[in-house]
Amino acid sequence: MNKNIILGELNSLKVNRVSEPGLYLIAGDEEEVLLPNCYVNSTMQIGNEIEVFIYTDSEDRLVATTQKPYAMKNDFVSLEVVDITKFGAFLDMGLPKDLLVPKNKQRSTYQIGNEKVIQIVEDEKTHRLIGTEKFKLEKATDGFNQNDEVEILVFIKTPLGFKVIVNNKYEGLIFHNEIFENIKIGDKKRAFVKTLREDGKLDICLQKIGVQNSDDNPNKVLSILEQNSGEISFTYKSDAQDIKEVFGLSKKAFKASLTKLIEDKKIELLENSIKIKK
Repeated sequence: MNKNIILGELNSLKVNRVSEPGLYLIAGDEEEVLLPNCYVNSTMQIGNEIEVFIYTDSEDRLVATTQKPYAMKNDFVSLEVVDITKFGAFLDMGLPKDLLVPKNKQRSTYQIGNEKVIQIVEDEKTHRLIGTEKFKLEKATDGFNQNDEVEILVFIKTPLGFKVIVNNKYEGLIFHNEIFENIKIGDKKRAFVKTLREDGKLDICLQKIGVQNSDDNPNKVLSILEQNSGEISFTYKSDAQDIKEVFGLSKKAFKASLTKLIEDKKIELLENSIKIKK
């Protein structure tokens, strides 16, 4: 059981008493929080410990819910914009109450339906959970080695490549010329450390360094062909950038895949296209 109630996190609290609006849950320090009736079920009895997420209601009072949000306090996450007001934008965080990103915490233009990468933080003045685009990432330490597996969240596109948040904490970069699949802002992926730079930032790759991951490439090509009625206007001579955009492969990997598929008699090479062989 939690010693005290913590905003923006999952808390293990004990059912303390029943009231008209719901159950009151208690922490070790005897502070209480309401779990509204809409989240109460018959298994919740006085003395039981239950796991709840703590946020604030419309009057800035702490309130509990059994629903789990898309992310917790201090997490970085991509959320959908669902409403815009004069003082900020509201994002869907998976709870009945949407998350406010105040105007002074925004860096970009907000439109309903957009996905925004933000950090969920506690507002120092109101003690509510809010979102912010004006976050700071930590510098990495010597604990990273080449090919260490990490989790990344893509948050901005630059002339050099895509900046990513590594392990919910550090700043990394994937260079454009090392990306052979379609990625976009908000994507969450498994990736690998390429190098740890002197400035504490990480260079990241989507594939392990020095490891060939070519076994599935012919299947990728076949899948794209099937999505295009069995024929597509690509050959060995096609442009590398076009190959990357359509197949998510380097030109070298694409050509190797064509050779493999032709040898296996799965496709045929025409003058200006490739075609699934019947």
